[in-house]
Amino acid sequence: MDVWIYAALPAIFLAGSFVYVLLSLLAALRYRAQRVPEPAAARIPVSVLKPLHGLDAGLEENLRGFFAQPYRHADGTPAFEILFATREADDPAIAIVERLREEFPDVPVSRLVTGEPPYPNAKVYSLALMTDAARNDVLVMADSDVRVDAGFLETVSAEFRDPALGLSTCPYRAVPGGSFWSFLEALHMNTEFLGGVLTARLLEGVRFALGPTIAVRRGVLEDIGGFAELREFLAEDFVMGQRAAAHGHRVILSRYVIEHRIGSQDLAHSMAHRLRWARSTRRSRPAGYFGELFLRPLALALLLTAIAPAAWPVLPATLALRYAQAAVMRRTIAASFGWKHWLLLPVQDLVSFGLWLAGFFGNTILWRGHRYRLEKDGRFTLVQ
Repeated sequence: MDVWIYAALPAIFLAGSFVYVLLSLLAALRYRAQRVPEPAAARIPVSVLKPLHGLDAGLEENLRGFFAQPYRHADGTPAFEILFATREADDPAIAIVERLREEFPDVPVSRLVTGEPPYPNAKVYSLALMTDAARNDVLVMADSDVRVDAGFLETVSAEFRDPALGLSTCPYRAVPGGSFWSFLEALHMNTEFLGGVLTARLLEGVRFALGPTIAVRRGVLEDIGGFAELREFLAEDFVMGQRAAAHGHRVILSRYVIEHRIGSQDLAHSMAHRLRWARSTRRSRPAGYFGELFLRPLALALLLTAIAPAAWPVLPATLALRYAQAAVMRRTIAASFGWKHWLLLPVQDLVSFGLWLAGFFGNTILWRGHRYRLEKDGRFTLVQ
């Protein structure tokens, strides 16, 4: 009897986790039921903002997808411009930009050299300078590791035909590099993380933004205080979406799914990246971070079984439900899953649980070779 007293709490959490998984399946179906908007006859002019820093794996193909957008006015001229920002004038990414400018000579391109950022978030500094130089009202911010096809700007701009729409953020399909650890990270993003995003959308609407790609009206940025209000936050994407929603602007999860090319990271870099993400999330939304326990049914099932071995039937039931969730998420974002994905899903879930626990401890992160201290409100400052 005493065993079941100790097992009661993990059993309650596991039951809640089962409810969450079922909600995530419903959330995915609701998201997929949205109709992709028809392209508008008159194109909305768009400015694409691309911060660059060195040579990401596959950078040329990543950038080519933006240059090759068939998003044009009736007279055949591009209805978009692309702005690039690098910290240094001799950044190796510039040579790739110049090759693509020769390949696509009619695409309007601007290049900015920002110098050293005056505050911690270098990406925000680059975006602020590019926004000042951009000519259009709709700004599309896309990281250098994002890859898109020909329908990207058509879909995103069509969503902005709704005058109430202030900000749109794209879900993503993570594509790993060649390392085992990047494979596990992509598996996490494409199943567990995506399930959380879609469930949040179902339960409370979209009150956040996802960093790899965000489209926003210039007026919305001004309404929330501009980049000056985001410059000290590590998760500036989340804060941007949160504040846009708080100011009464409509925020949506776009129907366009981008590819997020996460590269080939070794164990140390992958764990540092995921721990940075966990610690940042804990400070951006503390209650939501604790609630992420429900995203991890396998760990809860193992804990329950360790306390009460007679409860072992929950393990196959949990695995079956988790695999069903992964299958639905895979289909939702058209991710490519092979036998390794299915075999290693339990491994990824346990690694993710360990990182979630680690996220409760410590207040420093490593980012681009520097150590930063995270404050309780999500701001961060340079330590060294």
